[in-house]
Amino acid sequence: NYHQIDKLTIQVFSSNELKATAEVLSKLLKRRHNAVLDFEISIPIQLLKQQQKTKQIFNIVLSIIAGISLLIGGIGIMNIMLASVLERTKEIGIIRAIGATKEDVILQFLSESVLISVGGGIIGIIVGIIGAYVIEIVSGIETILTLNSIFLSFFIAVMVGLVFGIFPAKAAANKRPIQALRSE
Repeated sequence: NYHQIDKLTIQVFSSNELKATAEVLSKLLKRRHNAVLDFEISIPIQLLKQQQKTKQIFNIVLSIIAGISLLIGGIGIMNIMLASVLERTKEIGIIRAIGATKEDVILQFLSESVLISVGGGIIGIIVGIIGAYVIEIVSGIETILTLNSIFLSFFIAVMVGLVFGIFPAKAAANKRPIQALRSE
């Protein structure tokens, strides 16, 4: 009544658990086989390497998409701010005429640009968190969200607003008060 198992396949939830699982199985089988090594445990290294390579490619593609999104968002912020400068030319002339310095005008328009990017950053974080959970549920790919990644993405969004707001802010500050007041 001796039954022999020729092959046993074990699946783990995460590739990080492979070595620990193999060690536990080895100890268990040694104990069951009276310390005789008449078995072999093999871990599919090629599959692990392919999985790591796929993750690297996925990260690169996502980084490129994020970079393009930041560039497009920055251009959008710059266009919004340039339109705001054109619409508020008279206002710029008035505040410059009553004593506001160029730095005051730059600070005003940069703060507006940063506020736009803060709003976009908050919306992006919310959409990103929801999207990560949806991807995890739909595809079964584990997504990891950390506070550091959330803070970093928010910081980068604010910096994009700051960088892309500099040109419109300088354009507003360089308007001459007399010409700005005459504009229609």
